Amino acid sequence: MTTDIDYPRPQLVRDDWVDLCGEWGFAYDDADAGRAERWYTAAEPFDRTITVPYPPESKLSGVHDPAPHAVVWYRRAVLLGVPGPDQRVVLHFGAVDYAADVWVNGAHAGSHQGGHTPFSFDVTDLLVPGDEQVVVVRAEDHADDVTQPRGKQDWLEEPHAIWYHRTTGIWQPVWAEVVHRLHLTEVHWTPDVAGARVSLEVALPADPPRPVTVRARLRLGEEVLAEQEMRLDRAHGRWDVAVAAARHGQHLGRLLWSPESPTLIDADLEVVDDGRTVDRVRSYLGLRSVGVADGRFLLNGQPYFLRLALEQGYWPASHLAAPDAAALRREVELVKELGFNGVRVHQKVEDPRFLAWCDRLGVLVWDEMPSAFEFAPRAVERLTHEWLEVVRRDRSHPCVVTW
Repeated sequence: MTTDIDYPRPQLVRDDWVDLCGEWGFAYDDADAGRAERWYTAAEPFDRTITVPYPPESKLSGVHDPAPHAVVWYRRAVLLGVPGPDQRVVLHFGAVDYAADVWVNGAHAGSHQGGHTPFSFDVTDLLVPGDEQVVVVRAEDHADDVTQPRGKQDWLEEPHAIWYHRTTGIWQPVWAEVVHRLHLTEVHWTPDVAGARVSLEVALPADPPRPVTVRARLRLGEEVLAEQEMRLDRAHGRWDVAVAAARHGQHLGRLLWSPESPTLIDADLEVVDDGRTVDRVRSYLGLRSVGVADGRFLLNGQPYFLRLALEQGYWPASHLAAPDAAALRREVELVKELGFNGVRVHQKVEDPRFLAWCDRLGVLVWDEMPSAFEFAPRAVERLTHEWLEVVRRDRSHPCVVTW
């Protein structure tokens, strides 16, 4: 299994994409006047520069202002690519804490609430002629809102006890890609070791005007384990893909994923419309089962002793954001070098590239959602919404064994 350490979505990979991290214009909006004054149409309010994806409270952002600011704005002229016939331009955000609004060339692209989960907008119809497109982001993050899921971010101005500095605004990658209108937006894998098969779920942006074919090929190195074509006549589809090699008990061990042998199966997927391949992506999966019996955790049907570290996922110079993509790999390598076989990601939703390295290097993950400070109906609603988004994104990682 190959891992592009910079690609923000490791289980649904395309070769062509545009990294939009780097220097953006930045502004505080303490009076919350930006929307009324239409900051999304002007460059003048953006009197600072910030390095995305580092939060403004952090040193690596270049702003390094830990004081609470409830509303912040970002602006950048970017090259998003030129769509051809039947193509769309999709703008992706890894995470923006907490509520985000996005404009492209002065037109509103969409909104998202939830500081730890990804979101995307099809911005094709908002593009203007020429090479540059202007993207503006407004982020709202109230430090004194104790019903907002924030984990170990402190609600006081200065960190105290076990709490850390806050993370406001963009803190995971921003990127874009040009795709066919019939492109895959989701790919999910559910292994069934006992049944010698895996469940494949995919999604398109909308129901196709006519049925399309989804082709899947599973490989272990150069060995082809399965090839299958599926007919898809709606936006979502689910099928079982048989893995014949997993039926032989004497040889099953070489296919199973575990921390001691983190075997990953590569997956190549295509969407074919009227005989023409219109989308091609790479993915991967791990064959493994988890369970509990007689008070013991089971991995691949056998009792497995857990040696877990508590993974805070905070960096002194960049807070919730990793200093760079390589730091995520090094974090997993350190877990292994210290003799642990797993981590509990504590009060944080981790970058999916971290999970990909746990998949590749063999580290079990207990995943969780950051908590709110106050148990109230509004907090439960917010947590539930974002938690479902987390599970939807991360459930195919073989490293994730507990939610």
